[in-house]
Amino acid sequence: MRLVIWNSPLPRLTFLLIGAAIGIAALSWFWTQYRTLPAATQPRDSISSDLGRTSLGTREQVKELQDRLSANTRDWQATSQLGIAFLQLARESADPTYYAKADQALKRALDLEPEDYVAVSGMGALALARHRFQEGLEWGMRARQINPYRTYAYGVIADAQIELGQYDEAIETLQAMVDLRPDMSSYARISYIRELHGETSGAVELMQWAVDAGSPNLENAAWTRTQLGNLYFNRGDLERAEPEYRRTLKGVSGYPYALAGMAKVFAARGDSKKAVQLLEQAIAVAPMPEFIILLADINEANGQIEAARKQSELLAAIEKLFRANGVDLDLEMALFKADQDVDLDRTLDEARRAYRIRPSIYAADVVAWALYKTGQCGEARRFSEQALRLGTNDALKFFHAGMIASCLGDFPAAQKHLEEALATNPYFSFTYAPLARQTLEKLEAINPPE
Repeated sequence: MRLVIWNSPLPRLTFLLIGAAIGIAALSWFWTQYRTLPAATQPRDSISSDLGRTSLGTREQVKELQDRLSANTRDWQATSQLGIAFLQLARESADPTYYAKADQALKRALDLEPEDYVAVSGMGALALARHRFQEGLEWGMRARQINPYRTYAYGVIADAQIELGQYDEAIETLQAMVDLRPDMSSYARISYIRELHGETSGAVELMQWAVDAGSPNLENAAWTRTQLGNLYFNRGDLERAEPEYRRTLKGVSGYPYALAGMAKVFAARGDSKKAVQLLEQAIAVAPMPEFIILLADINEANGQIEAARKQSELLAAIEKLFRANGVDLDLEMALFKADQDVDLDRTLDEARRAYRIRPSIYAADVVAWALYKTGQCGEARRFSEQALRLGTNDALKFFHAGMIASCLGDFPAAQKHLEEALATNPYFSFTYAPLARQTLEKLEAINPPE
């Protein structure tokens, strides 16, 4: 049975669904919620059913595989699986030191068996986690050549293409992926590509499909449902976002990404005290940069300047840890530094350098904002237009575009973009949403509506 489920400006994306059985896979984002910047790889896979993952917990898997290797150091399959398990541990714990362990295991597996699909794919996933997207693309292509009938490599390729701004190519890759296997992983990626092209309702639909497809790995299933909650939150729908976060926490108690989601809901409703408590719990489990930034934003919005300063210091320490373990955070930190007005000329240079490496719409938006912050609003507008070229309904991008237009004296465009930002998600930033409202009021006084 052929079912067309894509009704958008991208009509090529259709899906072949055979029978009622839905394959199971998993996904995640490494760093997706610094406001709306997906600063890491897009939907990840734990190489679960595609590579025959067991139902053991990740740490138990590591011990089991290490025991196997103690008995036979040349077991290349156990070696590559160990590398994948270390990658999963890095994701679950937010501890980037596991990347070096994954790197060592995967390279050892390739020394033993150069055509090991799992190890080649895993190297691609590792490169993406470290934000080395061109390298990840090359590994993914190599894995696909080894075996074009297994879908994990397609996910690596598509994730890299999206981060490199190769959106048409990513669509083709995802079409091939979902034709081979319609499952959680392919559905989630289709959800994201729909979101990028402004198909918000379609993105929610496909993420719900991903949730319904399920996963044998509780962490990955929890991540998927959390992303569904985030889709609702990002369009300002607190009433639908909250139940998804709560369902996630019911399934995986203390899951940090769902705790952060609940924190956003509480903060949006004005309960900053509860939001801070939840974020502190999330950081205690996984000190991810986006949790720290969100906590700093909430503290700053509530006048807790010293608390916000401490969060910034913690973020600097976390950044050093990530960089020491091979993770390139230039783009992500450029956005944060631009927001904080930190060494703006150098910040702009970092943003430009990151854009040259990964010319995505998100990178264009960061360059636009850094240019705005340095007073170069004409060039900022050109990059902002690049950031909006796919039609993404992204409140932060609309806000940036509005402030840039205001800087140029184009008040009608400024009003339009700021209204779009608040209409898309009135809670898009606990720092910038109030500023958007204040700026709109000033603009309406200058240019009152007819």
